[in-house]
Amino acid sequence: MAVGNIIKRLQNIMRNDAGISGDAQRIEQMTWLFFLKVYDAQEEEWELKQDNFKSIIPEDLRWRNWAASSNDNESLTGEALLNFVNNELFPKLKDLQLTPQSPRSQWIVKEVFTDLNQYMKDGTMLRQVINVIDEIDFSDAEDRHTFGDIYEGILKDLQSAGNAGEFYTPRALTDFIVKMLNPQLGEKMGDFSSGTGGFLTSTLNYLEPQRKTPHDEELWQDTVRGKEWKPLPYLLSITNLLLHGVEAPNIEHGDSLGTPMSSIKDSDKVDIIAMNPPYGGSTTEAAKKNFPMDVRSSETADLFMVLIMRRLKESGRAGVIIPDGFLFGTDGAKLNIKTALLRDYNVHTIIRLPGSIFAPYTSIATNIIFFNNEAAEGCSEQYKTKDVWFYRLDMPEGYKHFNKTNPMKLEHCQPIIDWWNNRQPLQDEDGNDKARCFTAEELIGLSCNFDQCKFPKSEEEILPPAELLKNYYKRRAELDREIDRTLQEIEKILGIDINSIVE
Repeated sequence: MAVGNIIKRLQNIMRNDAGISGDAQRIEQMTWLFFLKVYDAQEEEWELKQDNFKSIIPEDLRWRNWAASSNDNESLTGEALLNFVNNELFPKLKDLQLTPQSPRSQWIVKEVFTDLNQYMKDGTMLRQVINVIDEIDFSDAEDRHTFGDIYEGILKDLQSAGNAGEFYTPRALTDFIVKMLNPQLGEKMGDFSSGTGGFLTSTLNYLEPQRKTPHDEELWQDTVRGKEWKPLPYLLSITNLLLHGVEAPNIEHGDSLGTPMSSIKDSDKVDIIAMNPPYGGSTTEAAKKNFPMDVRSSETADLFMVLIMRRLKESGRAGVIIPDGFLFGTDGAKLNIKTALLRDYNVHTIIRLPGSIFAPYTSIATNIIFFNNEAAEGCSEQYKTKDVWFYRLDMPEGYKHFNKTNPMKLEHCQPIIDWWNNRQPLQDEDGNDKARCFTAEELIGLSCNFDQCKFPKSEEEILPPAELLKNYYKRRAELDREIDRTLQEIEKILGIDINSIVE
């Protein structure tokens, strides 16, 4: 079955439904339907493998019995279909009766539907959408593989759905970071802001060649751990892993920053962490209190870095995308976090990334920091880090910037891979550092300024006027929010209302 135009057909139908408003609602509507269809295909496999298999989904709510256009019963449509979905399907799936002993494969159904919405108002159009989705045979390896590629397109669409772009990291970056971390079958990998599951699926794909025996299959199935607190990307990540063959995706729905650092146990730690934590935003006072005083920060990226350090096993390794602000920030929390990294971990590589990798969805410049939870060979007694190598990844020849039509590809990371195993200082034709090594002591002497081998100012991208204005207003709004937060803190300390003084 050709599935290449499935998404376009679904878009065309949904554009005519009064209940669908914007990309985010369209994606959520499609994805819960995809989830039920994929889950039904997975249950078919379980029925073949397990004696006396019983679905956690009530029989009349299983996809095959109400949605599949090929079933023996007359397909529901119009008002009857809307009534069934709104008053039977959603309420009952949200209220599934489970116990702590129920398998993960059952819990995900209840968790997925807890915060979901059914937006469509035209039952006839909803039937048309269901029929299109039902054309895909998820039990067929070729259809499943083809749809996996199409599903990537759905994830990329998130970048244009308001501020949802934070959920998606370009596949080139997830694949590159996982390649450098070199996971091995039997190791546990975690992403605690897993979004749509990009790092998780990159890890599974990387381990695929190692999957040869039934025991290998068991290890592979239990490789990845995720956590995501926003309902839509959580749903997308669960469906993404099901599409990749994971029978019981181990992804929690919740806030990773909501757990006190002091309560993290050895069983919560993993061998490998690959992440792109949220940045550019602030967190709640309640979440900050989960962290030691010396590293409490209002910025989510800072707190996630502390979380990553705490959840990395001894001898574990991490690759994390971080904003420029973390590299050159000198406030107390950032300084303490970076000092702890140099003192207690082996920070061996920082990659400076071109500014347009996430453009036009964000103008924040980003980097990748690689570190291990072990002492570097030859390090001093004060620090587990010996040398930190900085490498600047310039734009590939012929590219001015990355964009939707010219996205970053894994091959664009090849210069880093070539340099990685044969490290040496590099300079560009203007004499600017492109790759350079600093000792831990040197960085401490620089007040932990990790802003090294930066991009020359003359090579900064010149954006179109409309985009410059958009970025300006966005930055101004961020500054206004920061000023408001500061004023609120001053008011609390002084016990006064500044507005009353101004008036």
